[in-house]
Amino acid sequence: MSSVTAPPHSSNSQARLAGRGFSRKTILIIVLVSAVLLAIGLVMSGLWPFSQGPVIQDFREASDSQLQIRSFHRTYFPFPGCVLREVVFNHDPAASAPLITVEKITIRGTYLGLLSKRVSRITAEGLHITIPAFGTSTAFHTIPSKITIDEIVANGALVDFDFHRPDKPPLRFEVHEASLRNLGWQGPLTYRLKVRNPKPPGEIATQGQFGVWDKSDPGQTPISGEYTFEQADLGVYHGIAGMLSSEGKFSGTLRHIDIAGKTDIPDFEVKSGRHPMHLTTDFTAYVDATHGDTFLKRVDADFWKTHIVAEGSIARTSGGKGKTAVIDLRSSNARIEDLLRMFVKANRAPMSGSVTLQARATIPPGKEPFLKKVKLRGGFGIAGGIFSKSSTQEGVNKLSAGARGEKDPPDPETVLTDLTGRVDLLDGISRFSDLSFGVPGVEARMHGTYNLLNEKIDLRGQLQVDSKISNTTGGTKSFFLKIMEPFFKKKKKGEIVPVRISGTYGHPSFGLSLNDKKAQTVAPPSKTKPETSAPKP
Repeated sequence: MSSVTAPPHSSNSQARLAGRGFSRKTILIIVLVSAVLLAIGLVMSGLWPFSQGPVIQDFREASDSQLQIRSFHRTYFPFPGCVLREVVFNHDPAASAPLITVEKITIRGTYLGLLSKRVSRITAEGLHITIPAFGTSTAFHTIPSKITIDEIVANGALVDFDFHRPDKPPLRFEVHEASLRNLGWQGPLTYRLKVRNPKPPGEIATQGQFGVWDKSDPGQTPISGEYTFEQADLGVYHGIAGMLSSEGKFSGTLRHIDIAGKTDIPDFEVKSGRHPMHLTTDFTAYVDATHGDTFLKRVDADFWKTHIVAEGSIARTSGGKGKTAVIDLRSSNARIEDLLRMFVKANRAPMSGSVTLQARATIPPGKEPFLKKVKLRGGFGIAGGIFSKSSTQEGVNKLSAGARGEKDPPDPETVLTDLTGRVDLLDGISRFSDLSFGVPGVEARMHGTYNLLNEKIDLRGQLQVDSKISNTTGGTKSFFLKIMEPFFKKKKKGEIVPVRISGTYGHPSFGLSLNDKKAQTVAPPSKTKPETSAPKP
């Protein structure tokens, strides 16, 4: 920071004095004596700006607070100024904590600054700021100071944001480094901060401009800058993990800050699946800093070989009990194996193939496990689906061959086509409706559930085959099915029978369910496929 500021043309004056035979030592003595005489004159005239009364009055007006101090003393050399110890700013008498407490404030000026009403530096040691919950404190009515401050330094400060619930501990930001420059009421100040973010825990470095403060509407106060966010631990959130880094730029007002940036998580994972993946995003969003709400305009996310576009919000819930994330997702360039692998523990996803989807995910606040509290509603379509488990794919191959009247499948694997449906995820259970699919010779429509927590399957519906239903199996079971063929409902393409898929993801069971009333209530297969668009909010 600047030291003693030399008067204008001081170097020329010193050169002229030196030319007249004055040594540098003599010149220094003349400057010091002049400074002493100026200080004595200001003190004697009562105009010394660093007296206790004027300093405290400036602090009161600038913070709209009453001040308490333990001690105060002036400094004259080498810099004019003062030192205050154990300073307390009380803005709202009804507040549970003071607005600001400071262990030590050191104000340092220059003798030239005494005439221009300018302070070179204010250093705050042991600074602790407590911001009351929005809407709970009295309004600020500050009076602009006539003094311009070149720099305020507040390294090692603490900033607490109180919540509306008094039993909830405040959100604390640990400020490692803080520098504010050009503090005045004529233009914006310049800031540089290094902060420990509380949730997710990580290190934020930011710099930019702020102000001028809008007293009539603080939300309209301008702000701009750029940031980096390093080593943010997502493990504090229930259900996910990974170390996030991010960088970006922002500008706007406190009520609407536009942000553009990118994130990089090399080891992101959903804890239920435990399959780390490299997740990157490019995003545009805006933030309401007066309430801490974030609104996502567009997020382009990439992981493995899947691309998903998202938009939504992370904002207050009714009643002020935390924030709820509401995210709309869509993709026409995704792989079903990438999506499923996030949630299943097996090394390979149960199915592969291209997928289109459109859905809305809602993640409410709370300490419940991620899969227990996340809600999702939407539609999907899978083309060219193949089961990764050999026994499951074999069953599909044989089903297709039998439905076409063939004894053995001619191809090594049969592709599952036109798999479409709608899904509602609630309390860890996926509820499928209008789930339809086809393989060569077979069409089916089903509904039912899949439990993400215990991996149990319960899908029921109607199956239609091109050939005789007895061709889809062999042995004794085939014999009984041949006897029962007359009882099956006849259609042009063959029989329509009720079927059920049960068991677990690891050990699924396929079979006819002739007396299953739930299966019989499902509409028979049709060429008309359900739409895959997500339901409207």
